[in-house]
Amino acid sequence: MVDHVTAPPRRSSLVVALALAAIVALLGALARPNPPSLSTQVTGDPALAAQVRPHLQGALDRVSVAVIAGDTVTYAHFGANNDTAYEIGSITKTVTSLLLADAIARGEVTADTNVGDLLPLAGAAVADVSLAELASHRSGLPIVATRLRNLVPLYLRAVTHRNPYVHDVEGVIAQARAATLSHRGQFAYSNLGGALLGHALASAANTDYAGLVQERIFGPLGMTASSVPVTAGNLPDDAPTGYSTTGKAEPPWTLNGWAPAGGIRSTPADMIRYAQALLDGSAPGVDALTPRWETDLDAFGSRWESGEQNVGYAWFTEEISGRTVTWHDGGTAGFASIIVLDRANHRAVIILSNTNASVNEAGMALLLGAG
Repeated sequence: MVDHVTAPPRRSSLVVALALAAIVALLGALARPNPPSLSTQVTGDPALAAQVRPHLQGALDRVSVAVIAGDTVTYAHFGANNDTAYEIGSITKTVTSLLLADAIARGEVTADTNVGDLLPLAGAAVADVSLAELASHRSGLPIVATRLRNLVPLYLRAVTHRNPYVHDVEGVIAQARAATLSHRGQFAYSNLGGALLGHALASAANTDYAGLVQERIFGPLGMTASSVPVTAGNLPDDAPTGYSTTGKAEPPWTLNGWAPAGGIRSTPADMIRYAQALLDGSAPGVDALTPRWETDLDAFGSRWESGEQNVGYAWFTEEISGRTVTWHDGGTAGFASIIVLDRANHRAVIILSNTNASVNEAGMALLLGAG
């Protein structure tokens, strides 16, 4: 008797629950934005757009491309323009490296100055690492912190798509102080080393990193639209959204204390000014591009014949298909970028994208004129 009374309501509740779950799932699917696709709003040079388009298979939404050949600049934009701001990621390290070479020329530091002479690192293993070792990724520092509690933000990034680089300057220094050096003298890419270098140079100049970049790079080169927004509060309301390779909108990466390793935002117009100054030698600290140490970093795959690979202060130099190519790429959760220079032939290619999909192959194809 009890079974006949209680069973129907239970079945009814189950049906209702399943129906509600289906409705919630449907509403969620309807509310979820569709992944974007590469913009069909193309401006600039049609031939350049047609040449680069096949190499942008992973790019979603906006892409800006510029090719410099002598005094001629050709550009093409997909859903963007010369004033669109992009996160340039680790290309920021090239700016930090110019600051090092410039500070050496000014007599503020030497390549052999220990980072512990400029930052509160007394007693830490990293204290006697030189600025040159930091700039060339030969310090022995890990790419990021190795302590468990400092790895939690990276886990959150993978799971929740949050920006993991949230530590302030003191937090970055604390991580460096606790770091163990491994294989010092050998090339091992380190964001921690890049961040530490920028703050050391700012300390030597009695300012902060953002102020140093503005005074010595952005100002002299006329890069008026470039910035170092160390927190999200420094971003304009119309800052472009970045996307993962699956089309998920990503939060902006304003890197706070990690800014010298990857926190600059710039525009195609400003990056063209940057590349032109590097090519004609007028950029402050241009000696940073000089190759100094061997490395085995290969970012372009096997499509092109690759020869000797070297690193200077952040900049990589590689013999590719008979040309000496100087380059650096960048990537954040929602952006990808590359700058490649053929200094001997006064050529450069810049690609900026608001999708975290490598544009390295596209940059090299344009530099070499490959289809």
